[in-house]
Amino acid sequence: MGYSEVDQKCINTIRLLAVDATFAANSGHPGAPMGMAPVAHVLFNKFMTFNPKNPGWVNRDRFVLSNGHGCMLQYALIHLFGYALSIDDLKKFRQVDSICPGHPEAHDTPGIEVTTGPLGQGFSNAVGLAIAQAHTAAVFNKPGFELITNHTYTFFGDGCAMEGVSSEAASMAGHLQLGNLIAIYDDNHISIDGDTKCAFTEDVSKRFEAYGWHVQWVKDGDHDLEGIEKAIAEAKKVTDKPSMIRLTTTIGFGSKLQGTGGVHGNPLKEEDCKQVKEKFGFDPNQSFVVPQEVYDMYHKHASEGAAAEQEWNQLLEKYCGEHKDLGADLKRRLTGKLPEGWQNKLPVYKPSDKAIASRKLSEAVLEAIHEAVPELMSGSADLTGSNNTRWKDAVDFQPPNTGIGEWSGRYMRYGVREHAMGAAMNGMAAYGTVIPAGGTFLNFVSYAAGAVRLSALSHQRVIWIATHDSIGLGEDGPTHQPIETLAHFRALPNCMVWRPADGNETSAAYYVALTSTQTPSIIALTRQNLPQLEGSTIENAIKGGYVALENKEAKITLVSTGSEVSICYEAVKYLDEKHGVKARVVSMPCVEVFDTQSKEYRLSVIPDGIPALSVEVMSTLGWEKYSHEQFGLNRFGASGPYKEVYAKFEFTPEGISKRAQATIEFYKDVKPLRSPLNRAFQQLI
Repeated sequence: MGYSEVDQKCINTIRLLAVDATFAANSGHPGAPMGMAPVAHVLFNKFMTFNPKNPGWVNRDRFVLSNGHGCMLQYALIHLFGYALSIDDLKKFRQVDSICPGHPEAHDTPGIEVTTGPLGQGFSNAVGLAIAQAHTAAVFNKPGFELITNHTYTFFGDGCAMEGVSSEAASMAGHLQLGNLIAIYDDNHISIDGDTKCAFTEDVSKRFEAYGWHVQWVKDGDHDLEGIEKAIAEAKKVTDKPSMIRLTTTIGFGSKLQGTGGVHGNPLKEEDCKQVKEKFGFDPNQSFVVPQEVYDMYHKHASEGAAAEQEWNQLLEKYCGEHKDLGADLKRRLTGKLPEGWQNKLPVYKPSDKAIASRKLSEAVLEAIHEAVPELMSGSADLTGSNNTRWKDAVDFQPPNTGIGEWSGRYMRYGVREHAMGAAMNGMAAYGTVIPAGGTFLNFVSYAAGAVRLSALSHQRVIWIATHDSIGLGEDGPTHQPIETLAHFRALPNCMVWRPADGNETSAAYYVALTSTQTPSIIALTRQNLPQLEGSTIENAIKGGYVALENKEAKITLVSTGSEVSICYEAVKYLDEKHGVKARVVSMPCVEVFDTQSKEYRLSVIPDGIPALSVEVMSTLGWEKYSHEQFGLNRFGASGPYKEVYAKFEFTPEGISKRAQATIEFYKDVKPLRSPLNRAFQQLI
């Protein structure tokens, strides 16, 4: 232990880079970086192992800034340690196309592990990173080969502590005894509204103790570098509990407004910038200054990280010599590629096969592929028996001392914590060695909307197994029956929403979800049985939409998803037999994937010349893109046996036929009738 003037100069350099960048942008949050610079310096320079020249090294320590508004703290550190982020990049903080955006984004900036900003998400991501590390270590570490040893560190503030998702995640981490996770709480008593005494007066330390965490308190986070170092060292010794270090700091340390809400989310005034620089021994008339001795100290530590990786690479090669299969598996996982031929395990169905609920078809996929895809980790938010997310011989991911699982287990018991499940899965996916899948009812994916959005924004391969997908769940009624849910998530960029109509489409949904390494997927699945459809194949369904039932004499196209596709088949027969009207059926299990197909293909599926009617027992919002008229449910559902609920809302062959005839009649004189895909802006796609 022991700190020099150079250490203090490093700390002040971090502070002033945050001051200068936020001032130059006239936007940003200087307060948190100024308050947390001391602990950041100690953590990164004394404890963390990483190689800036290879930010993706798997055994690096992970750092998550959950209070992501303070991102200039992280950008400053990334620059100072020698990642590919220059001083000119810092000068472009919060500017268009900068790699220093207003909150940390994993795919924009080297050295950023996960995308944070919405408070509490990063803390929960850190729990997921720690889960993935513990599992990966249990699978691959062998006597004499401690390959996976990294820790996950996270900073979080009062806002993160207030958000419910962090409570869920902290509870889960305590139960799981994640001793590889160390969280440092920026206890500065300030939020945007001012002093937290107006809204947040609980004892956070006692709360974390109740969750089963090891808790310490460093009372002078502004000056006590030795105390900070000692606390982190003690936390690392605790291997059977996650650790939380309460660190009392002064927000905006050094500013005239230090300790107030005024320095939280506003750049310092020019006069304040100058007096802070003078106070810290810097030239008040210069900006973005980094003394050479600061670079030297940080680059020395970075070179130690590079040497550690080189040593680790040698260990890996020795490991591969003694554990060839495991070594090859680890190397493959780190490329993001799936095992060769895994897709041959996907179940294939023919029309004569029995009707099965798509949640059971999903279970059949997991049963069929779990050995072929060993990185797949499934789980459920306390709905295992309903979501059908657990293969028969699955082992739970649990602390071995509980007697109910192993660290190498691949089945997660998330408890009734949908939001934390989603956020933790983002962290698990970001670790790079596992593919997480989590189950709940489709309606309750909405509980986790914030996490799903960050999956999409940060390009994480996360799979939601979302059962009980419609009014078809029946008796549980409107509280559980999704209406707006699919429209919401279909509107989310870079998110695939699948609603398969049968077994082949379910297999296709998993194929695309698993092969899409940069995109999360929501697979909406039924409670009720569905027939295996004529015309359905995996090859067709992976296009997102296809002609399931063709008729060259058709007067209308019925475009449908999931459980309604088979009803549309029945409606085609009814229209023909009762009214002499020919119709065709398009199954559209995933509009996002369909949209990526060639225009020629899309127009072959939904062509010019005849009207299209969409049929889905959900909100009609969005279907105007694919149909001239929409038959859906723009109200809440009803409680009762599912067939009676479908009949109440006329989702029957007769009800569909009535609307199909009305659509044909309405458009009969429109010549030429263009496909809805041929609207003006669609021409640009």
